[in-house]
Amino acid sequence: MDEHLCQQSPHADIDTEFFGRGDHLYCNYHTGLNEFETAEFLYKQNQMPAGQIDWLLDLWASTLVKHNDNSLFEDHRDLYHVIDSSPFGDVPWQCFMVTYDGKRLADKDKPWMDSEYEVWFCDPREVVHNMLTNSTYTNEIDYCPYREYSTEGDKHQWKDFMSGDWVWDQADKIAKDPSTLGLTFVPVILGSDKMTVSVGTGNNEYYPLYASIGNIHNNIRRVHRDGVALFHSSLSTILNPLKLGMTTPEVMRFGDGHYWRVIYGLGPYIADYEEQVLLACIVCNWCPNVILSFSFTKLILFRQPFTNDFPQANIHQMISPDILHQLIKGAFKDHLVTWAQKIMDDIDHRIAAVASFSGLFKQWTGDDSKALMKVYLPAIKGHVPQDVICAFHALLDFCYLVCCNIITEDALLQIEDALSCFHHYHEIFRTTGVVLHFSLPCQHSLMHYV
Repeated sequence: MDEHLCQQSPHADIDTEFFGRGDHLYCNYHTGLNEFETAEFLYKQNQMPAGQIDWLLDLWASTLVKHNDNSLFEDHRDLYHVIDSSPFGDVPWQCFMVTYDGKRLADKDKPWMDSEYEVWFCDPREVVHNMLTNSTYTNEIDYCPYREYSTEGDKHQWKDFMSGDWVWDQADKIAKDPSTLGLTFVPVILGSDKMTVSVGTGNNEYYPLYASIGNIHNNIRRVHRDGVALFHSSLSTILNPLKLGMTTPEVMRFGDGHYWRVIYGLGPYIADYEEQVLLACIVCNWCPNVILSFSFTKLILFRQPFTNDFPQANIHQMISPDILHQLIKGAFKDHLVTWAQKIMDDIDHRIAAVASFSGLFKQWTGDDSKALMKVYLPAIKGHVPQDVICAFHALLDFCYLVCCNIITEDALLQIEDALSCFHHYHEIFRTTGVVLHFSLPCQHSLMHYV
């Protein structure tokens, strides 16, 4: 047979999405080649047997040889592959209402206690399914935890999520149960960040919730006291579709076309410190990563965290370091830069000499803080005590090291050394009377990076 007849049809993921019959969204078809209509006719309307599909496609291909072209599908297997790789629309939005049903004290009643709140969400189980079945991620996904070692020096290193120690420990727990032995672990990564929308909405507060899975490589994926119960009950309701799959395996088709038995688990939760306090149900200035004893916990917690509703989930272990708010905008800009400014009054004028930093200490973004990190050290050298320079040097080393895409055993030692140097030299700010103590959440959080 001519070599053109053996050529596979074009890859199905290079074209656009479109709305087909029944107002449903379809993708992975070449709309300009009538590929969808052909597949629908052969597979659904005519329900043609595989042998007859091959015979028809051979006839079709033979008419195209003189045009140096080939038919839309090579054979019935190619047709089935295109159909199987086609997701059926997006995950629909769902909504439920939440209201406060706690204790009411006459002198403390607030209007929000009588209000109803809408919670809109997409079924997280279906969202995870879409990620796992997406053929785009076929070469960017890990099916099991692993340990990676550098080719030079054979040193242990960490890069993507599935190379981490936490996910390795979770796999050990799964392997201990004979009913879950050999399953593919799918850790669900969560993140939220309260935002206030004031224009046209009356200064309303929203809590966007983001989700991803740890199997996908890094280069692919980023209240009132009594009202805390509303937040946690909403999270529990949204994530409830995943609960059964955390103890009972599911069989799923992945983007590479193979079927795997999977089990879900709640992984890291990414949030700033204010949100971490809300998630861990603790009082402000406490560490959300510390696991308190039960007898002491119930004295200070406003509510048990939403993770109590799910197996093998502990919010104190899930809280992830917040590099932007804890390190870059927190420990560096809000702390060290502010403290140094008290020692050297002309710091604004020196930094403002750099064009991009005119009007220095106004409204800041994360990018502004990152840019300042590059120029701050040479700007203050010679104008502050040497220990201040060393403190900045150590913290900057620490920040750049923890931001590396790959963390090696040697890098961990360097991170520990940088943190130790920072703790040694930042005492200059206490001895000069700039600060009274370092018992601050951003400062304390540094110890959780190593």
